[in-house]
Amino acid sequence: MTDSTPRRVVVIGAGPAAHRLATTIRAQDADGRVRLTVIGEEDQLPYDRVALSKRFLGGTDLTLDASVWDRPFTTLIRGERAIALDRVARTVSTDTGRVLPYDDVVFATGSRAPVPDIPGAGYARVYRTVADVDELSAEVRLLGAVLGRAPRTVVAGGGLLGLEAAGGLAELGAESALVHSGGWLMSAQLDEGAGRSLGRLIAGRNIAVHLGVRPRAIHTTQGAVTAVELTDGAILDADLIVFAIGISPRDELAAAAALDLGPRGGIVVDAACRASDPRVWAIGEVAHVHGRCVGLVAPANAMAEVVADRLLGGTAEFDAIDDATKLKLAGVEVASFGDAFARAAGALEVVYADPARGLYQKLVVSDDARTLLGGVFVGDASPYLSLRPMLGRQLGSEPGAYLSAPGAQPAGADELPDDALLCACNNVCVGAVRSAVTGPQVCHTVPALKACTRAGTQCGSCVPLLKKTLEQELAKAGLSVSRALCEHFGYSRQELFESIRVLGLTSWEEILTRFGSGRGCDICKPAVASILASQHDGYILDGGRGALQDTNDRALANMQRDGSYSVVPRIPGGEITPEKLGVIARVASDFGLYTKITGGQRIDLFGARLDQLPEIWAQLVDAGFESGHAYGKSLRTVKSCVGSTWCRFGVQDSVGMAIQLELRYRGLRAPHKIKLGVSGCARECAEARGKDVGVIATDAGWNLYVGGNGGFQPSHAQLLASDLDDDTLLRYIDRYLMYYIRTADRLQRTARWMEELDGGLDHVRAVVVEDSLGLAAELEAAMATHVAGYEDEWAATLRDPERLKRFRSFINAPADAAPTVPRVAERGQQRPATASELADGRVLLAGAMLPVRRGGSDD
Repeated sequence: MTDSTPRRVVVIGAGPAAHRLATTIRAQDADGRVRLTVIGEEDQLPYDRVALSKRFLGGTDLTLDASVWDRPFTTLIRGERAIALDRVARTVSTDTGRVLPYDDVVFATGSRAPVPDIPGAGYARVYRTVADVDELSAEVRLLGAVLGRAPRTVVAGGGLLGLEAAGGLAELGAESALVHSGGWLMSAQLDEGAGRSLGRLIAGRNIAVHLGVRPRAIHTTQGAVTAVELTDGAILDADLIVFAIGISPRDELAAAAALDLGPRGGIVVDAACRASDPRVWAIGEVAHVHGRCVGLVAPANAMAEVVADRLLGGTAEFDAIDDATKLKLAGVEVASFGDAFARAAGALEVVYADPARGLYQKLVVSDDARTLLGGVFVGDASPYLSLRPMLGRQLGSEPGAYLSAPGAQPAGADELPDDALLCACNNVCVGAVRSAVTGPQVCHTVPALKACTRAGTQCGSCVPLLKKTLEQELAKAGLSVSRALCEHFGYSRQELFESIRVLGLTSWEEILTRFGSGRGCDICKPAVASILASQHDGYILDGGRGALQDTNDRALANMQRDGSYSVVPRIPGGEITPEKLGVIARVASDFGLYTKITGGQRIDLFGARLDQLPEIWAQLVDAGFESGHAYGKSLRTVKSCVGSTWCRFGVQDSVGMAIQLELRYRGLRAPHKIKLGVSGCARECAEARGKDVGVIATDAGWNLYVGGNGGFQPSHAQLLASDLDDDTLLRYIDRYLMYYIRTADRLQRTARWMEELDGGLDHVRAVVVEDSLGLAAELEAAMATHVAGYEDEWAATLRDPERLKRFRSFINAPADAAPTVPRVAERGQQRPATASELADGRVLLAGAMLPVRRGGSDD
């Protein structure tokens, strides 16, 4: 082959590593010096396996950038499997009879999910591909319909994949148990302290954890799984078992071609990722490099880039394995990097643990406590972003200052040297990002930076640090900082809100066509849905807006940890008649619901199935109740004391004012939830200063406080105006809430919004009280439109048979197949059973006390 002859390269496997190889070659070779043919046995285009768990709750599109397959000199063959490699003839044969000649062949076959050879293994499922997830999701839903209860699932494997699978199944409403052979979860990445902390957090999410054991046998009856027997003799009731016990390199084709393999599998390659045959290369999980196979994104990408460089005549080498990992597993943040186990000579471990907060954080440093060698984070991995690029470097302060202990001040992006690694997946250093911001590329937004540098385009964990670096560089250059909503909209929420309002747009399609790109994401879709709901009163699930909403908004109810829903009728100001109390009592009794008085002076009914919601709300609406909007980013409650009506200290009618406010602002959609409080005197029994809007009575009228909240970052509301009469109070609240709705970022509470406004409280006072921007009339008119157009969402749902179809659990399920979930009687009510109670064997199913069935029995 001469230098001018095109190089025919066949890639076996079409996963993320093959995709990275193709994109790298095509970016550097537009002239076709390398002619690529990629063979993939899946029908899917190459997709992001890191985000596989997102697929559980819907058909999330995980496809990686498909434009590379449209480039010249690049061919993707889907739905075919390579079955033979002839190293003498230099051909690859597929199962369709196709024979492809090659000059070089690249193995990117990845790994398989192994299932041990135990009795009943043929009934096991695996978690590895999109098809696996889709099949698991369908099976869980089918089992729920057939069994009439939440399916019991067991996941074998307590590593990354196992935790993802267990969490995904739990989100589908299944009872999930995790079996792991190690002494603690993620034992390959986490030390014992971190692993046990993770185990407690996972168990707290109602996922049972069994450590130090393996499945010994799968019990079945009439072709259906009934239980899993463990190596310690324990029997776990199960309807479904999933194996996610690590990776097994798919090297069978290489073995048949007599290529050198590692002791535990994998194609042995050198630093150039070249196999024992100089015409054969291997990348990703199938490559046995530096003595082992690695199942992480960053090393696979690095290997792909090394091989791309070599095929184009370069001399790149794969010199080190980056084990850094940051993920959110079953709702828990986990990260590790570097020498997480402190194996280096003289290494010191600096640990901060707070079991009450669910935190475990550890830094590993050199014996002089100056050089960062590694770290582990569970519960709160925010320090990872700035510490990971500092690996192998001297820290700017003592190690404990970088952890989440009280008073700690973690390092920021401004401390990082240019050669520090910002994006491990794509090997992008901080200096490259800074150069892209200040250089001729004009990358002044996060999407532009992603395109320029490829940072943040894989797992996404470095995006916050990428954004922080961008903002700092723009600030240094005296340029404005982008507040783009997401990569699909180059506008801030405020800019998008105003543009939609001015143009009178009413649909997602119009807005995306006019201002966005792509198909949207789980950031911009709910944000746009909220904006439309704020501007156009109407049924929030009509007009194609249902698909934009979060899970709770789609169900008009809050999903609980066991997959059931809560029902929260509005009780304005906390005032309720005995007759309405009787209705709530009857509904709770008829449907077996757990009742609890909330902190917002309402009654919450827990444990309803999705299909029961219309029946429940039919009775409540008939009795005069409305939706309490506990599920929405909207007004929640207006809490009040009894005020002057009964209290001898009250100076104003706080109940009357609270009811007036709640009926005025009910259903008002906002960037985040809104809570109000009204106290009848300075004793403040309604805790009004802990609310977004607080009203406290005085002898002369009302004092208005704004910007308070409880929660993780509590703030006291600040005094905006004093001694207001009723009408002025309403006008000021109208203006304040509408100004917040128009100008706040998505998911930003009023307290944080005011903190970020230039001038803070003074600015708000100028706008709301003094009308410094001349917006008062406009803001008041917008609120008047909302008040006039309000309609209760549940009343509107019950009137329309098409809307009621949303609340059928399963489209093809019989009416009596609605699933139930295990319950335990406690203090005269039924609550969800814990993992230990399920193991003890006595729970409530459909209102009757029944034993939990043991292995081998018929259901």
